[in-house]
Amino acid sequence: MNPGLSFITNEENQSLKERFGVLIRNSSSFDCLVGYFYSSGFHAVYPSLEKTEKIRILIGIGTGRQTFEMIEKANRQTQTVFDFSHAETKQEIENLVEQEMTESEDNRNVEDGVNTFINWIRNGKLEIKAYPSRKIHAKIYIMTFPDGYMDQGRVITGSSNFTRSGLVDNLEFNVELQRPEDYAFALNKFNELWKNSVDVSEKYIQTIQTKTWLTQNITPYQLYLKFLYEYFKDELSQADEVFIKYLPREFKKLEYQEQAVLNAKKILLEYGGVFVSDVVGLGKTYISAMLAGQLDGRTLVIAPPVLLGKSNPGSWPHVFSDFRVPADFESLGELDELLYKGMERYTNIIIDEAHRFRTETTITYEKLAEICRGKRVILVTATPYNNTPQDILSLLKLFQKAKKSTIPNLPDLEAFFGSLAKKLKKLDRKKDHEKYIDTVKENAREIRDKVLKYLMVRRTRTEIEKYFSNDIHKQGVKFPQMKKPAPLFYELNDTEDEIFNKTIDLIANQFRYARYMSMLYYEGKIDQLEMQSQRNMGSAVRNTRMRMAKPAALEPTDRKAVTGVGAPS
Repeated sequence: MNPGLSFITNEENQSLKERFGVLIRNSSSFDCLVGYFYSSGFHAVYPSLEKTEKIRILIGIGTGRQTFEMIEKANRQTQTVFDFSHAETKQEIENLVEQEMTESEDNRNVEDGVNTFINWIRNGKLEIKAYPSRKIHAKIYIMTFPDGYMDQGRVITGSSNFTRSGLVDNLEFNVELQRPEDYAFALNKFNELWKNSVDVSEKYIQTIQTKTWLTQNITPYQLYLKFLYEYFKDELSQADEVFIKYLPREFKKLEYQEQAVLNAKKILLEYGGVFVSDVVGLGKTYISAMLAGQLDGRTLVIAPPVLLGKSNPGSWPHVFSDFRVPADFESLGELDELLYKGMERYTNIIIDEAHRFRTETTITYEKLAEICRGKRVILVTATPYNNTPQDILSLLKLFQKAKKSTIPNLPDLEAFFGSLAKKLKKLDRKKDHEKYIDTVKENAREIRDKVLKYLMVRRTRTEIEKYFSNDIHKQGVKFPQMKKPAPLFYELNDTEDEIFNKTIDLIANQFRYARYMSMLYYEGKIDQLEMQSQRNMGSAVRNTRMRMAKPAALEPTDRKAVTGVGAPS
């Protein structure tokens, strides 16, 4: 501070906090009269007050701008001054402290400052009173020095309240008075007001300890509710933001779909991608359309041809048109065309039936990965995990860096999924069947808890009926009731059994499926990716025909009773 300047404005090297640090440190007592005193900002100055013997804080209550203007208007009309009774004064202090602590920062500095404030009240070092008249609007700080000091005391007065904003942040105009006459006048006036004020020290402590976040009487249930609020407060604050655009006529505003949009948007913006994986029949296409309507930038939808046709009322183009959400649509088989045209104009990529791209070694996956590079990726699939943990990894790589992911506590996705794959590699699916199944379940649980809980929106019909029951019942939504599968037995005679076993052997071991793997017979050179792609195609056809010819649960193949599975009629 300029030694020749009496004004303190909170500009560079001129903050009131810094000046207090010099003056209060050498004072024997400190008195302040302010309109606002935020104990949550007390941490900014209390270190300077450690050696001060006595602190008196006098606050005027109800002096916010709106309240002040209302009282001024009433005073002008009635020529009266409105005062609080002592009981009303204490109640008003309680309300002010509650509001202050609700709006204060939740951190260690605030907690330490408030606890120090309470301790000083209890040991008598600090007193706090409230002036019952609403007319008071002064800001006076009086520092009294011990005997033998350079002068008796100093006074600072001006625009600053005893808050973080008044001490440091705001541009303020305060002046430091050094004349003995000014000091004596201010101290006498302060003592006069102090004598007619209401002691609110105990009310302050009681309020802090019973009605604010610093209370020591928080039950586990209250802590749980606080945790839920902090975790979901973004969704709660955005609850009205989903349905702000056009809705199709007779469209049902279902809460579970609205919640899915909010969650998916939050995940997408935080991680660059999201799995929309509600089970079949819950409206993933509608959810995706509403989500696209909440996003900036141009959207591209990649889907199977059957879901892009104009004759299909539930197709992607029809749904987006119903919601009046602009987007471009392309078939899964036209990825080359997309790359040729360029992807610069797109910000958001929606991929339907994303589980089709779970194998990284295919050329199609490589093309899709190039299309998704640098985009927000929305993967629509009810079955992201089909065969191995690598299925999930392949899809994650469309929007996450494998060696530098942003998923909490999981920077190296390759290492994580590699460790899961190793567990299965050590086991033989037939010989160690029970252990193999247990390991699969354990892997799935790890993937869910460490990866998908951050990236996926997935609910079952049972969960929707449980958690959104009021809304779906109110809107007349009912899900089909599925009965448990019932076994159907087919008795084969010796001839039928022989034919059946020979058929299975032909499909599994004799047929070469050359027409589906023709490039494997090409005498020229083909790359490894193309070779693997051909083998995958042959295996897919063989497995499909096996499933068609061989009912589930048929082991071994020479059983005379063939077990099928069907729903009871």
